[in-house]
Amino acid sequence: MRLRTTSALAGVAALTLLTGCGAADMTKQASPYANAQGAKTVTLSVQSWVGAQANVAVAQYLLEHELGYRVDTVQVDEVPAWDALSQGRVDAILEDWGHPEQEQRYVQDKKTIAAGGDLGVTGHIGWFVPTYFAKKHPDVTDWKNLNKYADLLRTAESGGKGQLLDGSPSYVTNDKALVKNLDLDYQVVFAGSEAAQITQMQQFAKEKKPFLSYWYTPQWLMEKVPMTEVKLPPYKEGCDADPAEVDCAYPVTPLQKYLNAGFAKDGGKAAEFLKNFTWTTEDQNQVSLMIAEQKMRPEEAAKKWVDGHESVWKKWLP
Repeated sequence: MRLRTTSALAGVAALTLLTGCGAADMTKQASPYANAQGAKTVTLSVQSWVGAQANVAVAQYLLEHELGYRVDTVQVDEVPAWDALSQGRVDAILEDWGHPEQEQRYVQDKKTIAAGGDLGVTGHIGWFVPTYFAKKHPDVTDWKNLNKYADLLRTAESGGKGQLLDGSPSYVTNDKALVKNLDLDYQVVFAGSEAAQITQMQQFAKEKKPFLSYWYTPQWLMEKVPMTEVKLPPYKEGCDADPAEVDCAYPVTPLQKYLNAGFAKDGGKAAEFLKNFTWTTEDQNQVSLMIAEQKMRPEEAAKKWVDGHESVWKKWLP
């Protein structure tokens, strides 16, 4: 759901690092390679967060260097990506955080999209404060005490209330409803993208300032800026069914892959490879860190990981 936050590193031209807001609307744009008859090509959807980009970087590298495919990548927001996948404009989404409406429409009803299996990574969205602040004020980790700290968490952008920092407005989050339904004296403020959100949190941490942020795991930043989760009311099945009435935590989500149904059936070794693609949170974070923190090009990061993990990826090959 992030990403339904509702949401990984892009490939080549589309792999513009951490660009949250400017994703293309694939309902109006098609890759020239998607579903190309007789051509040994694959088109992968790239979401804007770095973990999703890491998946694509490694998958692309192996498809090209081990299986001989040409790989095209297209950056696209979460919900339009499902439309594009259904229409055959892209062949696969490698990291989905849960979109039940789209799953029902395209997987169950229309059968234009096929489940591709677990990615192997478990995602969780929540609200976090820097650990240095949590150690100083241990009770801030219970949502019931957040109003006590609203003044300390106020910024120029939050209009006299505490700031809850979110990333891209394109992420479908529950945060505005949670603030309202839990009667919290906070204002959701969008940084604009994952990259901008990371920059703000790093600056806060550098100055040892407190902050409250929507964030998610796995994510490489946790290794650089240790954060502690604020406990929201426990998640129960169905508690987030009505977006306007949400008053519970985000669920823990085993991240999933999805393939265009035609590609899943007739995509040959590429489709089989993508179904087999399964790695760990640690694997994903290694590649994410190389791209986002060490500023390596995605293909360079993918090659470095591939060179050191042959026993892992060999199992994915058809």
